[in-house]
Amino acid sequence: MNHWLSFWKRQRSPERNETKRSYASETLVNLAELAGVEILLEPRFGWAGRIRLPDGRFVYFKDTNFDLNPLGATEIARDKDFASFFMDQLGYPVIEGKSFLSKKWMKIIDSDEGIDAGFRYAKKLGFPVIVKPNSGSRGARVAKVFNKREFYYFAKQCVREDSRVFLVQRFISGRDYRVVVLDDEVMSVYQRLPLSVQGDGQSTVRQLLANKQAFFRAIQRDTKVPMGDERIPYVLKRQGLRLNSVLRKGQVIYLLDNANLSLGGDAVDCGDNIHPEFKELCVDLTRKMGLRYCGVDLIVIDGEISDAPRNYVIIEINAAPGIDNYAATGEEQARIVEAMYLQVLMAMQKPL
Repeated sequence: MNHWLSFWKRQRSPERNETKRSYASETLVNLAELAGVEILLEPRFGWAGRIRLPDGRFVYFKDTNFDLNPLGATEIARDKDFASFFMDQLGYPVIEGKSFLSKKWMKIIDSDEGIDAGFRYAKKLGFPVIVKPNSGSRGARVAKVFNKREFYYFAKQCVREDSRVFLVQRFISGRDYRVVVLDDEVMSVYQRLPLSVQGDGQSTVRQLLANKQAFFRAIQRDTKVPMGDERIPYVLKRQGLRLNSVLRKGQVIYLLDNANLSLGGDAVDCGDNIHPEFKELCVDLTRKMGLRYCGVDLIVIDGEISDAPRNYVIIEINAAPGIDNYAATGEEQARIVEAMYLQVLMAMQKPL
C-alpha cells in the first residue's frame, strides 16, 4: 500500500471538495476497519477525531496527539527544560543548558533571569551556543549563535509573540537521530540531516532552494522549504556564501544548523542497524518519563547509533512526534509509518 502518495494526490486533486486532513488523520481513517474501530473526524478541519473501540469505549486524537500518554507526562515532555531536569535526575546524559525569561514574564514572576542573564550564561558556556524556545516544535527559531549580536537577535526571536521561556544550551556536535517508541517496542529509527543543497556550477543558492522545493512537490512531500528563514543568511555567511552565490558542481552545503525534516532536512533510515542497547535505552527512557508513545531525539557524539552507547546526549523527548515528513521520504518509510499507526490504534484498545 503506497498510502502517502495516494494521500497527497487526493489532497491536491481539483475535484477534492472535502476538508484537507492531516496525514495522521487520513492514515488512521484508512486503517480503522483493519483495526476493528470506528472513527469520526471533526468535519471542518479534519485534524481531530473520536475513535470508538470494539468494547464501546471512546478515545480521541488531534493530529499526532493520541489518547496514549497521560496529561502530566505529556506536559512535561512539551517543556524542554522540565523534561531535561527529570531525565538528568534519572541518570540520562542531557545537554547542559539553562532556561531564561522574556521581559514580560520577568515582571510577572519578579525574576532577573532574562536575556542579559542568558548572555552571561552563554559566555560562561563558551560560544557557539544553541538558543531555542522552551516549548517550540519542528525546529522553529532554533539557532546556533557565535557572538553577542547573534545571541541577542535570536534570543529576542525566541520570546516573541506568546513565548515566555527560552533555552541557552551548550553546542554538541555529532550525529542526530530520532527514535520513535510505542510501549516496549522501537517503531522507527532515522538519522536527521539539516536542509542542504548541492551545486551544479550554474545555479545560485536561492535557485537551488527553489529546485529543492520543486523536487519535494514532485515526490509528493509536503515540506515547505523555508526560503525566507532568517537563519539561513547567518549560516551561509559563516561559509563565506550568500543566497546569490553559485556553488561549484557537486558542492554540498548545509543551510540550517538544526536537522528537522519539517524544515527540509533529510532522513536516513537506521531501523535495521540500531544497537540493542540503544533500543533498550530509548524504551526505558520513554517508560520512566511516564509515556507510552514518544520520539526520543539524541546526538551520538562518537560513532553511530549502530554502536553500543558510549558518548551521547538526549536532546529532548516528544510526546506527539510528527513523522509525516519522514513518511514522505520513500515508500518503505510510508509503510513503516502505516504499520506504526496501526499499532497505535491497537494500543489504544488496551484497558486503562
